[in-house]
Amino acid sequence: MRLIRHLLQAGYLEDWQYHKTLSGSPQGGVVSPILSNIYLDKLDTFVEQTLLPKYNRGETRRINPQYRLIYKRLYRRRKAGKLKEAKALAKQLRTLPQGDSTDPNYRRLRYMRYADDTLFGFAGPKAEAEEIKQQVKEFLQDTLKLELSEEKTLITHAKTEAARFLGYEIVAQQGNDQLDQHGKRCINGVIGLRVPIDVINARCRLYMKRNKPIHRPALLFESDYTIIDRYQAEYRGVVQYYLLAYNVCRLSKLHFTMERSLTRTLANKHKSTAKQMRNKYRSTIETPYGPMKCLKVTVERENGKKPLVAYFGGIPLRRQKEITLHDQTPRMFDGTRSELVKRLLADTCEMCGSKENIEVHHIRKLADLNIEGRPEKPAWVKRMAARRRKTLVVCQDCHDAIHAGRPTRQFSRTGHRRAT
Repeated sequence: MRLIRHLLQAGYLEDWQYHKTLSGSPQGGVVSPILSNIYLDKLDTFVEQTLLPKYNRGETRRINPQYRLIYKRLYRRRKAGKLKEAKALAKQLRTLPQGDSTDPNYRRLRYMRYADDTLFGFAGPKAEAEEIKQQVKEFLQDTLKLELSEEKTLITHAKTEAARFLGYEIVAQQGNDQLDQHGKRCINGVIGLRVPIDVINARCRLYMKRNKPIHRPALLFESDYTIIDRYQAEYRGVVQYYLLAYNVCRLSKLHFTMERSLTRTLANKHKSTAKQMRNKYRSTIETPYGPMKCLKVTVERENGKKPLVAYFGGIPLRRQKEITLHDQTPRMFDGTRSELVKRLLADTCEMCGSKENIEVHHIRKLADLNIEGRPEKPAWVKRMAARRRKTLVVCQDCHDAIHAGRPTRQFSRTGHRRAT
């Protein structure tokens, strides 16, 4: 309880400005799911003990009368040897549902909740779906003193519309031409997860300007290893989240956009062209589905240390029907230090490119970089401000120059050192 109280009183950062938490929990706070699970446990109990028993009945749907009629005709035609007519009836049979969707003795209700996001799946008439919505609304108002948002609480038909839940579009699949090994339809009515097209377009726009991929100026002073690793981390996070979607292959558009942005960032840094950067780092990587093309950078290290390798791409855009969660023992250190560790492992001065006597320069806070009255910011200040980092990996000479107020050597994009 003390930990929860401290989390509620910790405040939050917005645009690097601290704000106090005057009431409630900040949007996206780590304590919000915990409080939601505690408070909405009564809703779970209400659904499990009241709604699910009431709206679940029947083993299977009764046969569609029209489907049964055509099937009998098909059987008689085949028995009589009229194969041409039987083939036409079989084709017509595939356009009809086998089960009767209006069967009053068959209902199914499914319930899923993640924190405060809730999804009901119901097989039945819309009138009964409205009843379920009204019962949930009354329970929230009377028991939990919560108000149901009418704007966000929608009833959608899964065959013609898509329900949004946790970033996915949830639909009922329909395809009379999708057959299994026995020649039977296999996806009709099966629930499918889909990557929303607007999500793909929104992710692509982060790397575009005027509808074209563009370089990222904030990364121009990073090493090639860091640039490729950053792009791969962003791409991998999106792809791995949507691997359950049957249209995950549509993320190839995001891969194309990010790859163009990546090569243009490298080209802008080295005063080269995107094609030359693509040819320089082009490689392949082995995957469970065979070799795949990717961009690869290798940083060799001395004293027998393993080289640092970063890839972009090489992730098969294949749907995974099942995802296995591997629970790991929590590590007792802050994962935000991993970027600094990678920069230290690179063993390279971020000002002049030297690999001798590498140290780390620290400042107390980012606000110290904006000192009033300073005529011009030194190169090391500009670099730290662009990265929004309080650390800078430098060699001993550059570190001494920073503390003495002297110009530091700077590693230009052409590869030559010059004083700044």
